[in-house]
Amino acid sequence: MYFLYLLHLFQRTPSEDMEKGNATLLTEFILTGLTHQPEWKIPLFLVFLVIYLITIVGNLDLIALIWKDPHLHIPMYLFLGSLAFVDAWISSTVTPKMLVSFLAKSQMMSLSECMVQFFSFAISITTECFLLAAMAYDRYVAICKPLLYLMIMNNRLCVRLLLLSFLGGFLHALLHEVFLFRLTFCNSNIIHHFYCDIMPLLKVSCTDPSINYLMIFVFSGSIQVFTIVTVLVSYTFVLFTILKKKSVKGLRKAFSTCGAHLLSVSLYYGPLLFMYVRPRSLQSDDQDMMESLFYMIMIPLLNPLIYSLRNKQVIDSFTKILKRNV
Repeated sequence: MYFLYLLHLFQRTPSEDMEKGNATLLTEFILTGLTHQPEWKIPLFLVFLVIYLITIVGNLDLIALIWKDPHLHIPMYLFLGSLAFVDAWISSTVTPKMLVSFLAKSQMMSLSECMVQFFSFAISITTECFLLAAMAYDRYVAICKPLLYLMIMNNRLCVRLLLLSFLGGFLHALLHEVFLFRLTFCNSNIIHHFYCDIMPLLKVSCTDPSINYLMIFVFSGSIQVFTIVTVLVSYTFVLFTILKKKSVKGLRKAFSTCGAHLLSVSLYYGPLLFMYVRPRSLQSDDQDMMESLFYMIMIPLLNPLIYSLRNKQVIDSFTKILKRNV
């Protein structure tokens, strides 16, 4: 039955082939952006410019802090530095083009630019999912098996987890990119979004995108379910271990670290799940843009603040470097 379903998705009738042959294939798209009102473009440009600068400075400062301080050269901060790098990558994939669109008269974007932009943010978004799962596992080992922590979370395992996270992000993005190339666009060149996401592209395709939706549901859904289950199972064990401890200082430190991780995971996965795993009948352009705006722009801004302000070791390290330089 599954084979017949896939065969049906790829079948084309002669009338469909004739229509596509007679239609003019589109190679450029018009992104409608966040607003149609000219008076809002300059204020929005300034707001998102400030957000972008804070995001880049915050994440790069966190990376530099972890790099300079030898006390932070442990697996937890290695993953945190990688997360900061991916957050800066996510924001840089979308925000600069969006800022240009606020000031430019033309909102055109070529098909090749769309494909590159989607490929870049698909890698970074998927990589962040795997990194959050790896960070949750790291906290599980550190709190539940502290005596074996250095033996289990050695340098080799950390490097492998990082490489697998980036490799998984690349392969997942490549899969969807390959299936996007089978599509043709001739119905409309207007995309109701502020960047080239896969869902708006599928909506304007004149090729049947059922197989693309299937790939999104199967692979994106599987990755999100796998990483979420890893996070939930890890922190369930962490919670039970914390409750057994009698040290108030240890409890406070564990809750502070894990609380920051759980807050970041909750903010990240909420809109992401609702965006890509829900049924097509529940999708709306305005809602998609608001969800995308949150996890593409706001999450990279919030993550360095969440992990820095709730981490005493990061604050102490930053204070020492600041005093030394000043």
